[in-house]
Amino acid sequence: MTTTKHISEDFFSADKLQHKIPVGISACLLGDNVRFNGGHSRSDYCDATLSDYFDYQKFCPEVAAGFGTPRPTLRLEGNPQDPRMTYSNQKGGDITHTFMEASLPYIDKLAHLDGYILMKNSPSCGLERIKVYQENGHPHMQRTSGLFTKALRERYPLLPVEEDGRLNDPLLKENFLMRVFAHHEFRHCVEIAPSMKSLIEFHSRYKYLVMAHSQPAYKMLGKMLSGNDPRSLMELKDAYFRAFMTTLSKPAKRKNHCNALMHLVGYLKRSVDVSIRKDILGVIEQYRRGEVNLATPITLLNHYLSHYGSQYVKEQRYFAPYPSALGIRNAI
Repeated sequence: MTTTKHISEDFFSADKLQHKIPVGISACLLGDNVRFNGGHSRSDYCDATLSDYFDYQKFCPEVAAGFGTPRPTLRLEGNPQDPRMTYSNQKGGDITHTFMEASLPYIDKLAHLDGYILMKNSPSCGLERIKVYQENGHPHMQRTSGLFTKALRERYPLLPVEEDGRLNDPLLKENFLMRVFAHHEFRHCVEIAPSMKSLIEFHSRYKYLVMAHSQPAYKMLGKMLSGNDPRSLMELKDAYFRAFMTTLSKPAKRKNHCNALMHLVGYLKRSVDVSIRKDILGVIEQYRRGEVNLATPITLLNHYLSHYGSQYVKEQRYFAPYPSALGIRNAI
């Protein structure tokens, strides 16, 4: 059996992973001609760049439901809290049951995934801002998720989910990919053989990534693993993972990154001259002011810590939450 140590070391040991991460995706984003018009919406970023790291499981819920290709356009109607799916050209129809009969059994088999990428603006797969039409033909002010996406998120509330259009936003892209890799590492380093040791080791690697998202969560998660929590191992593991993924669910703010970076500079206090530490702090300040990207202070600090830092700080996932070849921190 692969050990926790071996897995954690191998995840980001090279620009290409030792094994790809299982991620679900809307089939049209990989070039499958499954859209209503018989075409596709291929995403070059998903199909080319991310395919080096992700082992895709593709699915089109509309085709699975037997709606055919090409087909009339679909839309959501009725109550935004519980809309029904209809064909746009068939007023009063309801094909929700047929759609969900095909989607729900498929969703039940996705516990092995570490992320899902969905098609924007789709009444099936859209992540947000999907129109729900009233009987008068006008959309409600309140928008919703596609029916497949809503069911997916209800079944796996901690699964990192994003839609292709939002991946054009550097912060949302970075946050999604970071969560996918963290979700994958937890499943393989903790879930595969739960123990207090594996849980503490995982937390130790992710401490400063958590701090960069929320200092209160950083303290709360550390307290959970202090040895004073009365819950069983399985209860504690599940509670930790819920809090961990919730903490990472939104992009880290610049000021929180600066806080984490300054804490990490402290590990050089006894080994690096004060003038060098001041230079590093100066670059962190440049990042705080928006003059340089996050990769600049990260690279500089990591250079010194790799030479003079402890093994503990060298293993911080904050420095490598995903393969560096993706170049994500150059844009944030």
